Amino acid sequence: MILMGKSIALFVVAAFCEIGGGYLVWQWWRNGASWFVGALGAAVLILYGIVPTYQPAHFGRVYAAYGGIFVLLSVLWGWTIDGIAPDRFDLIGATMCLAGVAVIMYWPR
Repeated sequence: MILMGKSIALFVVAAFCEIGGGYLVWQWWRNGASWFVGALGAAVLILYGIVPTYQPAHFGRVYAAYGGIFVLLSVLWGWTIDGIAPDRFDLIGATMCLAGVAVIMYWPR
């Protein structure tokens, strides 16, 4: 159970690195923020590439599962940061993705 908790925490950290870094690059490139914001976003995206290496599973399984985590956290990011509330289809889709994460990463083998 401790290993699963560590794995989930790593997923969340990686998700914030990817989504946050991408958001900063978006702000620089699309919305005219300073180059420093874009460079900071790029640095955070590099961290995103490092964090998953601490997962206990192999590369393909980890990155497949990250997709589901990112779907959920991206929807939540849009809701909290951009003020775009998810509709029921966003929530249904995110729930389905989380079910996939559970099967891919944590189903007994």
